[in-house]
Amino acid sequence: MAGLNRTGLYDLHIELGARMVPFAGYEMPVQYPAGVMAEHLHTRAKAGLFDVSHMGQVILRGETRAAALETLVPVDVLGLPQGRQRYGFFTDDRGDLLDDLMIANRGDHLFIVVNAARKDHDIAHMQSLDGVSVEPVAGRALLALQGPAAEDVLAAIVPEVRPMRFMDVLTLGDLWISRSGYTGEDGFEISVPDAEAEALTRRLLADEDVLPIGLGARDSLRLEAGLCLYGADIDETTSPIEAGLGWAIGKVRRSTGAREGGFPGSNRILAELETGPGRKRVGLRPETRAPMRAGTELFTEDGTLVGHVTSGAYGPTVEAPVSMGYVAHHYEAEDTRLFGEVRGKRMPVRVAALPFTPARFKR
Repeated sequence: MAGLNRTGLYDLHIELGARMVPFAGYEMPVQYPAGVMAEHLHTRAKAGLFDVSHMGQVILRGETRAAALETLVPVDVLGLPQGRQRYGFFTDDRGDLLDDLMIANRGDHLFIVVNAARKDHDIAHMQSLDGVSVEPVAGRALLALQGPAAEDVLAAIVPEVRPMRFMDVLTLGDLWISRSGYTGEDGFEISVPDAEAEALTRRLLADEDVLPIGLGARDSLRLEAGLCLYGADIDETTSPIEAGLGWAIGKVRRSTGAREGGFPGSNRILAELETGPGRKRVGLRPETRAPMRAGTELFTEDGTLVGHVTSGAYGPTVEAPVSMGYVAHHYEAEDTRLFGEVRGKRMPVRVAALPFTPARFKR
């Protein structure tokens, strides 16, 4: 895997028996000896620890940073309270998605976390803002501790996390902590200096409730939780309304809102909010034991092509295959029966509600 980057925890991954694969320009653990199924179920039952240090961490400074960022995202950044974070996304002039991201208000600056494969693009995109200092954060790891035991595990080391609610952020010296994650479970994301990352990781893993978790289980967990993966379920051919992400667009940025529009592609996006898009992201439950994976075309019974699958896998928690994809708006109703073409055969699949497993965030 010559030419790939490594996170600061690479040697520990090898020590723990991880199988490494290329991902977003990095060598990343796809699974550990327990295996993807066990890692997935352990995270749902107790707590899983993920190395997500490949993600981009960026600080925005400047008196007009919130207003400036609102020119790139449809999110209410000016109204984001200190100590809180919000999900958002960059859009282009066509109203399609350039990336999704997390935005945290840490008082005198905004802290942004972007996807690994898009971080160079996103940093350059933000550097177009006038009057804003864009500072890529170097020398820090990012860990995600996820699962119902996450609070007890982390509070044994950092008691201050107990009162945190979903999407709260907290700075404790070198630790930058948010109560968030991408599994549908309660949990935390922890930015920590590289020099301290291995010691913290070992301390967390010393708890019997914690297992290291790789990309394989991370993908099946977020799929069961109905969460989009950039480059699979959302990309530069997808609007946020098609993707079912309209909930992230605050009232003040919508039609008749105090700061209506003002972001790339606002005409299309606000129109789709009012009238609906031509297609919609939906959950899919194959009626066979085999998963319907990305690229599977979806047809009506009479053979009309109406959509395609963007993500699919076996869901260990629901004990059945699950998928997500896009279908024309006439076919988005729950329980609509379609057919996915798998190896030349058209197999039945039903439109299903998302998420496949309920979110268990601490509100």
